[in-house]
Amino acid sequence: MDDLEDVKRKLGAALLAARERSGLTQADVSSMVGLVPAVYGRIERGQMLPSVPTLYKLCLSLHISADVLLGFGAEQLLVESPSSASVSPPELLRLTKLLRELPPDSLRTLGALASAIAQRG
Repeated sequence: MDDLEDVKRKLGAALLAARERSGLTQADVSSMVGLVPAVYGRIERGQMLPSVPTLYKLCLSLHISADVLLGFGAEQLLVESPSSASVSPPELLRLTKLLRELPPDSLRTLGALASAIAQRG
């Protein structure tokens, strides 16, 4: 098998494993990195390679090193990403996605609700 085809296949398999481990759908990941779901699906199936900026976003979104995604290193999750010091649970990632789609007035209402819940806790 051609080296490039091998890299595509390994990358796709690593993305699939990382996505499933995170409890995310292909649509979730494609939204997080700014890809059309069909394009992300082709990458995950080993049919194409992402650009370097997209690979970087995939690493951050799935909390996995580029070495692992490209098949160069032992599996290693990223301990820290620039945006957070801990790995976000899938529920938080889905909630974040939903929050980005809300209009400002709904965000204010939801913020007030979250504050009230936090005060009760």
